[in-house]
Amino acid sequence: MSTYPYPAGEGKVKWVSTEWLASQLEDGEHDLMLLDTQPDIHDYITEHLQGAVYFNQQLLRVPYHGRPGVYIPRDAVQSLFRRVGLRPEVPVVVYTGKGAFRGWGDGLEQTMVAYSLVRFGHNHVYVLDGGLDKWKDEDRPLTKKFPEVKPSDFTVEMRSHYVLDMEEVREIKDRDDVLLLDARPASVYEGQGPWIKPGHIPGAVNLPWKTLMQGNPALLKPEEDLQAILKEEDATPDKTIICSCGTGREATNEFLLFKWFLGYPNVKIYEGSFTEWSAYPDNPTVVGKNPY
Repeated sequence: MSTYPYPAGEGKVKWVSTEWLASQLEDGEHDLMLLDTQPDIHDYITEHLQGAVYFNQQLLRVPYHGRPGVYIPRDAVQSLFRRVGLRPEVPVVVYTGKGAFRGWGDGLEQTMVAYSLVRFGHNHVYVLDGGLDKWKDEDRPLTKKFPEVKPSDFTVEMRSHYVLDMEEVREIKDRDDVLLLDARPASVYEGQGPWIKPGHIPGAVNLPWKTLMQGNPALLKPEEDLQAILKEEDATPDKTIICSCGTGREATNEFLLFKWFLGYPNVKIYEGSFTEWSAYPDNPTVVGKNPY
């Protein structure tokens, strides 16, 4: 990533460095919106980037027919996006951090929100590589001041072609030209997590999302390291890549990576993931290191 925003081209999601963002903010003439997605509102109150608007990822999902975390209706999303002033053609920089107040951020807040923005119609989303913690490590300026926010007329555009439902996953997951990935930690992929059933979806290959990150969970490893990891899993561009996890949140990290960072042509996300799959008594699961 030598030139930012990265990669070049027309992709809806790109990555930017702290250096790039600092230079944009310093000249004072940038056409950017900053969205702070730290895990707790008190984290934002404690510290945030100048001009950043707070947006909590937990606003996006509520229970539906018993499933505990399903996207809210499009009209509700549209209301949220308008209220924080999002405009689909104005680039928005999304960032998170561990959180200075509670310290429970895991880095996924920014990929969850970035994915949600493009899922519902935003066209220019920038992910801050390294997030707030890298910004702080470099002693860059922070503030407690809240910005003025002008509501927008954002109109949601549903991009449901990114998403596979459970029946579609079941239908194609075992094809030779499809790779179903499970982004959860190995311990729950192999055994019992909080779900009613242990293990993983039959055929799913474990690619824990944290293996793609440096010590900072919001900072990607160098591209050559990423390519080496994916080669080991035979995650090649000629395959349809299905990203899954526990609730659909960890999968956003890998969905963004494959679809926009690496530019794979056929990338899907199973938002229901293991939470939905394991809730159906007839759906089998597999315990252990092997996919089947």
